[in-house]
Amino acid sequence: MNRSTLTLAALGAIALAVGPVLADAKPASQPKPNVAFDKMKSLVGEWEGTTKDGKKVKVAYTLVADGSALMEQLETPMESTMITMYYPDGSRLLMTHYCSAHNQPRMRADVMTPDPKSITFTFLDATNLSSPAEGHMERLVVSFDDPSHFTQEWTFKAKDQKQTDLFRFERKS
Repeated sequence: MNRSTLTLAALGAIALAVGPVLADAKPASQPKPNVAFDKMKSLVGEWEGTTKDGKKVKVAYTLVADGSALMEQLETPMESTMITMYYPDGSRLLMTHYCSAHNQPRMRADVMTPDPKSITFTFLDATNLSSPAEGHMERLVVSFDDPSHFTQEWTFKAKDQKQTDLFRFERKS
């Protein structure tokens, strides 16, 4: 046999061996539903609100990266615009907050019920944080009042002091 005939015979044998395996191969599975991420996605759109002191705040939510992440853009009169990215990690929901304190805390949502009325995020780790005593966001509670109203309660920690800010939002018409 010549070399090309041997090559064709070898390729044919490989095709016969691998063919049934490839035929049984299933397409890449769709990610499992993530209850917390699905609930956060209900916030897509523009919102106006107030702080507990009555100051005006705005927030906008946009799905990005083919719907695999939710971007929050928060504008307050006290600080520069901050961005928070919410994203599923399997069945968990994580978020990274790009803070005006110049650090990036990452938080994880607590275990969810099938239809959560609130989602609590707790501190996991952070980038650009030289020590745990340095000021950073430590906790976020997002409460869903109804389709047109929600609240955010942010907890900022510096050394052993904690400060909580409450924002109440209404969907912009």
